[in-house]
Amino acid sequence: MKFFVDTADISEIKDLASTGMIDGVTTNPSLILKSGKSFIPLIEEICGVVSGPVSAEVASTDYETMWKEADKLRQIADNVAVKVPLTPAGLKVCKKLSDEGTMVNVTLCFSAAQAILAAKAGAAFVSPFVGRLDDIGQDGLSLIQDIVGIYDNYPDFATEVLVASIRNPMHIVESAKIGAHVCTCPASVIKQLYNHPLTDKGVATFTEDWKKTGQSIL
Repeated sequence: MKFFVDTADISEIKDLASTGMIDGVTTNPSLILKSGKSFIPLIEEICGVVSGPVSAEVASTDYETMWKEADKLRQIADNVAVKVPLTPAGLKVCKKLSDEGTMVNVTLCFSAAQAILAAKAGAAFVSPFVGRLDDIGQDGLSLIQDIVGIYDNYPDFATEVLVASIRNPMHIVESAKIGAHVCTCPASVIKQLYNHPLTDKGVATFTEDWKKTGQSIL
């Protein structure tokens, strides 16, 4: 499974990139707002830090303007994945971009039916939102299972399932068990994957016992 970090915080991205833990970055207008930085220069900077896909989202909803924005975004760097909403206009832009060899991340997917449309439009990634479905009492992970199962039935579908709206480590683990290709998560959730009380206990025990030997490796 590939890990994308869902943030526009360049310091978080650099920190995780140095560990080799992330394969790409996803951003959205809300994350750009939170960063307080100018959009285009920030995406340029992120693309210079991460060699994998960097999702940059269009802001318009009509086809003509969305296409112009998408065309501008894809010129920032070769690893930009233009992010479009799962709407008729968004999928029309997706089809045109993908036909021209540009990666597209189709976002705001909430049903298997929508995921089929994204694959038909040639999306590189489809982003079903697990946490937001959980928030309204639906089972977000069952959607991931449905989409992965459908895509597996059709080898010609090249679209990768990018699990979004990740809230906790179990969302990642369960998505991996299902066979999702990518998870995009806040940096805080990725870092939670390190944690286990028995690891902490073991490190503490070994550290204390080493001190008692009176030795030094250096």
